[in-house]
Amino acid sequence: MTQAHLVLVANAGDGSISTFRLTDGSLERLAVTEGLNGCSTFAIDAARDLVYAGVKGAPAAIVTLRLDRETGRLAEESRFELPEGGMNYLALTRDGSGLLGASYGGGYGISAPIDDGVVGAPVSRIAFPNLHSVLPSADGRFAYFVSLGADLVAQYSLAADLELLPLAPATVAAPEGSGPRHLVLNNAQDAVYVLTEFSAEVLHYARDTSSGALELVDAASAFDPSKGLAHSRFGADPKAEHLIWGADLHFGAGERWLWASERTESTLGAVAVAPDGSVSAASSFTVTEEQPRGFALSPDGAYLVAAGERSREVALYAVDEDRLELRQRAETGAGANWVRFV
Repeated sequence: MTQAHLVLVANAGDGSISTFRLTDGSLERLAVTEGLNGCSTFAIDAARDLVYAGVKGAPAAIVTLRLDRETGRLAEESRFELPEGGMNYLALTRDGSGLLGASYGGGYGISAPIDDGVVGAPVSRIAFPNLHSVLPSADGRFAYFVSLGADLVAQYSLAADLELLPLAPATVAAPEGSGPRHLVLNNAQDAVYVLTEFSAEVLHYARDTSSGALELVDAASAFDPSKGLAHSRFGADPKAEHLIWGADLHFGAGERWLWASERTESTLGAVAVAPDGSVSAASSFTVTEEQPRGFALSPDGAYLVAAGERSREVALYAVDEDRLELRQRAETGAGANWVRFV
């Protein structure tokens, strides 16, 4: 028997999180935790079995949940209200003692302390239009916020108290009209990759590991060119106009591939990453659950679980380099849009 993993899937339409166990290439749904209105992002502190979930409502909030690994149930422990608007992306830093958040609708980002699972008042608040994601560096010294509305990545150092201090320069540009969305850092921490929504490109930024500063060096396409998709724009209806609609981005095993989802044609494709960090266009695509906003790969890169906003199921794939083999589909819930392995 191979190592078992837990997989959590947020179902925004149902206001729930499904918990699955992945064992020997098979998914078993253990539990569905309800009462999480519009949940579309969460961050996991696996060492403490804590999950920080962003929920919508009046007001929106960050909810701390405790995970029971045997039953898969999540129990609410505390709640931090967000009167200025809910979070679209949450990320933990400094061994779970700090939280970073990005609000798309609110146009603001935060850094906040965590004490025994309780989220404290934000230390810093920044403002950019349509912030879509945020990640820290592995050492907790820097943080990167992606603004879809301003076509940029805002870069900060993190002070001892988690205060966000702008680097010089304070921002680095993405191509105009590209709509940068989600990002990942490589293990060496010398590169940041950003997926754009309107052009479905993977942007490669070189990263200075001492100063934290980024520099855009190359880019590669992550959507299927055979589908006739056109460049999208802010406020468009990509499904109605048959436009590019990039979504999520994750590394595959060994960081040789960067997997990306595109929602209009519901595809998953892998951009090749060379030893020097440069990227080249994806050439193999798998049609997956309809409108795949979120997906994730197992820690060993052997499996990929994809969710679709217009599907009530998740798809489990075995991963072979840049190709996927469907193993199973499993019921999750309505509006599934966020997937993470524990």
